[in-house]
Amino acid sequence: MYIGMDVSKEWLDVSEGSEAFRIANDEAGIRSIVGRLKAATLVVMEASGGYEAPVAAILTAAGIPVAIVNARQVRDFARATGQLAKTDAIDATLLARFAEMVKPAVRALPSEELQEFAELVGRRRQLMEMKVAEQNRLSIAHGRMRKGIRTHIEWLERQIRIIDSDLDNRIRKSPIWREKDNLLQSVPGVGPGLARTLLADLPELGTLTRRQIAALAGLAPFNRDSGTMRGRRCIWGGRHTVRAALYMPTVTATRCNPVLRAHYLHLAGSGKPPKVALTACMRKLLTILNAIVRDGRPWQELTA
Repeated sequence: MYIGMDVSKEWLDVSEGSEAFRIANDEAGIRSIVGRLKAATLVVMEASGGYEAPVAAILTAAGIPVAIVNARQVRDFARATGQLAKTDAIDATLLARFAEMVKPAVRALPSEELQEFAELVGRRRQLMEMKVAEQNRLSIAHGRMRKGIRTHIEWLERQIRIIDSDLDNRIRKSPIWREKDNLLQSVPGVGPGLARTLLADLPELGTLTRRQIAALAGLAPFNRDSGTMRGRRCIWGGRHTVRAALYMPTVTATRCNPVLRAHYLHLAGSGKPPKVALTACMRKLLTILNAIVRDGRPWQELTA
């Protein structure tokens, strides 16, 4: 029995193939269907900005296999099957068909501690974006507006410092995170920002092959060939927060990290455009970090 579940803030639309129903997206509503879903082969739902987390946690705790999938995959599946209409009930039925045909892998949910850590890292990212926006506004503001913007920037900086302190405390209290953080920051070019992002948004680091980890971060080039035509390879998909966090550390590493600098100069000397060469260095940096965490060996030992 394959179950599709469309998640919204207020409701859960559930499809059991030929039968569909709606329940409230709260603890009482979710627990009311646990017994009914005990026989499910797989329950599939889309990532919905965090609204899927409580229902996934309760179902997983009850021993029901749950897969949270990318909404783009499901939308592409809908187009491929000719399903263009979109309602909550239709989406639930479509998710049930997707579960039966594709059988997405069931992955363990992150622990509550990791979820809180990831939320803090995400909140810090939001505050930094607001700070940059306010600094840009300050450069063109006049008169009384400047004072208000400066006050807001100071408040944002205080909040960022508070989150930084909280993140540091959480890393120090966790032997596993502390070891990973030390290993990651042993690499020239890698600082606290990238290390925290990898801990929060790429917990699979060190458990996958270099090709798998590159694909997960959206740094694996994909072919675009047809017949005799050979298109340009390009990257897409993956976890954009990891990819964005890798950019500036890679720029720094191509100047101060001998391995990354040599790789960049080799690519540039081969005629690769700067952006292509930098993207390849981002992928190489990620695979180095993956190997370091996997083997538990810091940069100094790796290059000795």
